[in-house]
Amino acid sequence: MVRIIGLDPSLSSTGWGVIEQEGSRLKYIADGFIKTNPKQPLEERLDVLYRSLCAVIETYHPEEASIEVIFLNENPMSTIKLSHARGVVVLAPGTYHIPLFEYEPSKVKKALVGTGSALKSQVETMVKILLSGAKPKNNDSSDALAIAITHAHFRTKRV
Repeated sequence: MVRIIGLDPSLSSTGWGVIEQEGSRLKYIADGFIKTNPKQPLEERLDVLYRSLCAVIETYHPEEASIEVIFLNENPMSTIKLSHARGVVVLAPGTYHIPLFEYEPSKVKKALVGTGSALKSQVETMVKILLSGAKPKNNDSSDALAIAITHAHFRTKRV
């Protein structure tokens, strides 16, 4: 059995989702999101993300972590802010020596829905189907659970 945390970084609301995988069976453990205050300075927002994610990791003890590959926004400032948040989100599992695996957004959609151009609503529906009892707190935590499921799918093929 392995415990996996999926991470969906954002400066405004970072999603996280924890699942367990035993063979081909997936079990929902928890999900949530970390909101930051846009009125706070960048360094304080990043500190909130880091400390909150560390608390999640210390609570749920994941053995592997997964995250989407970064994408470029049309707005360069948005990409830079996302990059700052992503760096902190990557650092948190690294602090605990948890291996991190990255997946393209289209690979996540294809793993869950069967097509790389699936809609967010389709991905969320599949998250709820694949993880009995999961009721994601918001789109960010649903995306994080989808990333964790994707990792479970692909790690099974590697193991």
